[in-house]
Amino acid sequence: MEKETGLVNKADEFLQMFKKGEEFTKELLRENEKLRYRVAELDQSIKTSGDEARIKLYEDRINILDEELKSVKERFRQVEEENKDFASKYIEVEEENNNLANLYVASYQLHSTLDFAEVLRIVLEIVINLIGAEKFAILLMDEKTNELVPVTAEGMSVAQAPKVKIGAGIIGSVAREGERYFAADLSGSEELNGAEPIVCIPLKIKEHVIGVISIYKLLTQKSNFSNVDYELFNLLAGHAATAIFSSRLYTQSERKLTTIQSFLDLLKEKPRK
Repeated sequence: MEKETGLVNKADEFLQMFKKGEEFTKELLRENEKLRYRVAELDQSIKTSGDEARIKLYEDRINILDEELKSVKERFRQVEEENKDFASKYIEVEEENNNLANLYVASYQLHSTLDFAEVLRIVLEIVINLIGAEKFAILLMDEKTNELVPVTAEGMSVAQAPKVKIGAGIIGSVAREGERYFAADLSGSEELNGAEPIVCIPLKIKEHVIGVISIYKLLTQKSNFSNVDYELFNLLAGHAATAIFSSRLYTQSERKLTTIQSFLDLLKEKPRK
């Protein structure tokens, strides 16, 4: 809601800029008319004056023209600055619109299915396409072993992603504390063996952590994070966690129902004579 209000305010600023440009144009026309009238007066005076008076009138005319030229240049400079500011704000609003659209699409996709594998694929696409990660893994909590187990990965195999005990290293600490981690150096490492992640995002449902997204390397063109990236991290921390948890429960229940139904069908079968 705050972003929508911000966009409305910026739209109002644009309208004010356009009005200023219109007023400036009208003022230039009025000043031009005054100048033409003054020049006509001087021309008439020159025709009826002697040489000395004529020279004086020419000098006056030149001074007037110089002052008007300075005034026009200054106003042009002001309008040029306002246009630059307008262009900058237009780009900013356009970026915010794109960011809002990306956030909406990502949120919609996460809750568009209850298929566990499909939800994981959607999370992978968001992290790759919207955040710009090249190598990362999604690890989910195994309550029986009290460790994080990789379930899917990008830029490496699932086998390459380590299993992590709760509280061990950066990943384990993020899972225990529920606070996201960002390394000072985001360049990443080519070797993953023993490497710590450059970004680690906890997947939380309220205060309960169900897993983490561990990013080891960003795309080459990605040197830092923008505001929308942090919004996406917030989205992933909450919405992705809910989508993954719900789809996992649904898939497990579907399997159990299928197993139970098969068992019931087996019991219903008539014994052979």
